[in-house]
Amino acid sequence: MSTETDASPTPREPTLRGQTVVVIGGSAGIGLETARLARAEGAEVILTGRNPERLDSAARELGALSSAAFDATDEEQLDRFFDGLAEPFDHLMLSGSGPYYAPLAEMDFEQARQDVYRHLLLPVRVGLSAPSHMRSGGSLLFIGGTGGRRRGAGLTLIGAITAATPALVANLALELAPIRVNLIAPGFVDTQLSATLLGDQIEARREELRAKLPIGRVVGPADVAALAVHIMSNTALTGATYDVDGGQQMLPG
Repeated sequence: MSTETDASPTPREPTLRGQTVVVIGGSAGIGLETARLARAEGAEVILTGRNPERLDSAARELGALSSAAFDATDEEQLDRFFDGLAEPFDHLMLSGSGPYYAPLAEMDFEQARQDVYRHLLLPVRVGLSAPSHMRSGGSLLFIGGTGGRRRGAGLTLIGAITAATPALVANLALELAPIRVNLIAPGFVDTQLSATLLGDQIEARREELRAKLPIGRVVGPADVAALAVHIMSNTALTGATYDVDGGQQMLPG
């Protein structure tokens, strides 16, 4: 004799319930998708971005706690943002900007300086300014990349930055403990930024990756967001770099 049992799964507690997540660069792409998933996991979100209209749209869509339009590379504006927060927050993600590729003979040194600031000095500045506004047990999460691990013409600057960022993050994790500090290193991610950088070559790049990547598809912002929220919620993770590239680094060439 058999009896019918209720096979309904036990509801899962949202992993970020009661917490607040700040996303710098949260109006599009990886930043917006991370904020969206953080909201789904119970967090309040605070968004920043440089484009006021796009930021306002994202904030309304997600029901953000607040938003602020400014350029995070402006140190005075960045400090003003932190000082203006009404309550402490738990996690911060600094969404990455696109890398600067240029052969040495064609390198624009002003753009190179800006790229070094965005990818190396801005995380240091965030590490200096953010912790005094964070709750105990919080985390900082930075976005890097894997493209600079290759060698070739045009990769001199991004190669150096890619090599330096994991060391920066590991040392920040020691200096800022018990605040956790981690780095996500994506490969190609199918975002509007990628489409802008590649122009009319974007569809060919998507098709190439669908055919060659071990996962059989292109990595999207939701893949990076899922990893980001996991790193925020897993309190054992600090000082590490996490790749999310669908196996792109294993491809020849």
